[in-house]
Amino acid sequence: MQLRKVTAASAAVLALALTATACGSDKKDSGSGDGKKITIGIKIDQPGIGLKTPDGKFAGFDVDVATYVAKELGYKAEDIVFKETKSADRETAIERGDVKFIAASYSINDERLQKVDFAGPYLLAHQDILVRADDDSIKSPADLNNKKLCSVAGSTSAKNVKDKLAPKAQLQTYGGYSECLTGLENKAIDALTTDDSILAGYASQQNFQGKFKLAGFKMTNENYGIGLKKGDADLKKKVDAALTKMVSDGSWDKAVKDNFGPANYKNEPAPKIGNIVK
Repeated sequence: MQLRKVTAASAAVLALALTATACGSDKKDSGSGDGKKITIGIKIDQPGIGLKTPDGKFAGFDVDVATYVAKELGYKAEDIVFKETKSADRETAIERGDVKFIAASYSINDERLQKVDFAGPYLLAHQDILVRADDDSIKSPADLNNKKLCSVAGSTSAKNVKDKLAPKAQLQTYGGYSECLTGLENKAIDALTTDDSILAGYASQQNFQGKFKLAGFKMTNENYGIGLKKGDADLKKKVDAALTKMVSDGSWDKAVKDNFGPANYKNEPAPKIGNIVK
């Protein structure tokens, strides 16, 4: 009789433990700020924007924005899981639920809005060019005619310049932005083009500081937003509120200075939530 009582009690305890475990699993990455993990998509190969450092940590403006937003949602720094999200995979990662949200130099446009929602924008960037600090020969996009312009494989930025602004520009295709910077430093190319925020991030690296400058051409408007699952109005509202607070308490300005300051990046003021600049 005594044995049956103990066995029944043990079974009850085991059942409670299994129930608690199951409940905890259901709350994983719930976005409710309950102390569980939250997975955030970022870039890990863009200095100043999103970079995985040799010690396994993450740094950059987007990382700072994402961390601030997550904390406002109730997550501690140790609860944040950063996941590399390549440009071509961003919509799929959101739709599948691989990430709760994405902060990865993610420009808001009509095509993407068909698949995902955006909070923000939190940064207004522009397509620009980067040149050597001592080069004063390129004063307008038209001056890129007959100049060697770096094009990264898979990017359309350089092609846009050649098609619309400088048809005689000589496109030089490199595997990545770091290679373009080396070519720029060695005078193998004359200019590199992509978003000014990305250029500023690369130019701010310690080994490149003082060697390059942004031209300030503002050839396009790129509104960086936080990518969210389509229809999640509650999360969008919370993220917008977090971004608004980040601007008002000075954290946004600090993040800009910390990540882009060495490149003398003349950033636009923080955009107002919902203000998409065409």
